[in-house]
Amino acid sequence: MVTSNAGARQVRSLVPARMDRLPWTKFHWTVIFGLGVSWILDGLEVQIVATAGFQHDLHMSSAQVGLTGTIYLLGEVVGALYFGRLADKLGRKRLFILTLAIYLAGSGIGGLAFAMWFLWIFRFIAGMGIGGEYTAINSAIDELIPSHYRGRVDIAVNGTYWAGAALGATANLFLLADTGFANSWGWRIGFFIGPLLGLIIIYVRRHIPESPRWLMTHGREDEAESTVDEIEADIRAAGHELPEVDDSKALEVSPLPSVPFRQVARVFLREYPKRTFLGLSMMITQSFLYNAIFFTYALVLQKFYGVSLSGITFYFFPFAVGNLLGPLVLGPLFDTIGRRKMIFGTYALSGLVLAVSAALFQAGLLNATTQTIFWCVAFFFASAGASSAYLTVSEIFPLELRGQAISYFFAIGQIAGAVAPVLYGSMIGDGSSRGPLAAGYYLGAAVMAAGGIIALIFGVNAERQSLESIADPLSKVGGGNEGAGRAGAGR
Repeated sequence: MVTSNAGARQVRSLVPARMDRLPWTKFHWTVIFGLGVSWILDGLEVQIVATAGFQHDLHMSSAQVGLTGTIYLLGEVVGALYFGRLADKLGRKRLFILTLAIYLAGSGIGGLAFAMWFLWIFRFIAGMGIGGEYTAINSAIDELIPSHYRGRVDIAVNGTYWAGAALGATANLFLLADTGFANSWGWRIGFFIGPLLGLIIIYVRRHIPESPRWLMTHGREDEAESTVDEIEADIRAAGHELPEVDDSKALEVSPLPSVPFRQVARVFLREYPKRTFLGLSMMITQSFLYNAIFFTYALVLQKFYGVSLSGITFYFFPFAVGNLLGPLVLGPLFDTIGRRKMIFGTYALSGLVLAVSAALFQAGLLNATTQTIFWCVAFFFASAGASSAYLTVSEIFPLELRGQAISYFFAIGQIAGAVAPVLYGSMIGDGSSRGPLAAGYYLGAAVMAAGGIIALIFGVNAERQSLESIADPLSKVGGGNEGAGRAGAGR
């Protein structure tokens, strides 16, 4: 329904309520399959590049190999910031098609590199595509998945990064084997694996609709209603009964095509300062811990436990499995026990396990296997917590700047986390002393515990709540952010 008030065009819509009352169906599996592959591709990319099969062919030093990874991460930051704003302005669907295409080109052409500078250019482009994916995809998933399932789905999808990392490690066992073929072409084939998967997924994405919520708030109510009509028709055709939606749940909005930067800043700094502090704390703490451990675990295994370079891959698999299982097993609890309790629990438990391992490490009571077991347990919890950080920043701010919120917090988290590998690498040194690294592990444990406590105090009870009740859309008529109070810890 479209009404007019003092010349302003207003829309009264049941679109959010209709989307949230849907049962779990084939449509939602299509959304997960079509959109959730982004994190698999990111994990695959990082693992393929981390093994540096291209180092010999492109005549690169170890420092230049490390810089290759940094360039990819910088591309992610730039892509997230640039495409995050476009996702809010132009729509989720346009961006999740565009960003995947950019990734396909960047990674695929990078596999044809004949010189270091050529590889760096296309690693940056591939990173931009993946960074843009994070913003557009998280936004679309949260807006298309019913509120009762949003937490577990978002956390599980973010956790599939580790499925991609395990896939990359498996591929490297064959592609980087000590054979003439692998030495010449193996690393290049590794760069083509992601684009091959992406070509399949881009076809699926063509059939995923634009977010009806985004359409509703951008003056395209007829398209929003039509999209929901089609979704509901397919669900009814599959034999599901859909209850009627109470008209009292209608949302009245005045379409807002674009949000100026001044208003974006006001939302983060004046309207929701506590939520901004919460999002920053969660993203920075999890990024610090992950970068500290993930980028140095190979050095720890080599320097302190004498594991050969070729043997490190086999220790990586259980590490990846622990990270993958955490979000899958614990994800549903974020929708039942609740966001604040589960975020606190996963952050605190990961910190506790890491602290215990630090004491045992310093005492010389661990070997490579038991050290890996401790990492697996710690990151079983930390992975679910880290995934919940992305969920949190994507659902606690108004719909019109969801993509930008994800991009800003993601970028700040990545930049802050970039300090950790350098810091922990210096703590490892030549492996002659365990004290500095043990202190580093205690620091990581304290950082995660602090993140959990902040979430417990400032967190938002967003479980099973509609996005519009967690934070009023900026376009809501007479909004005033009343939804913040209903969802928990306020602004």
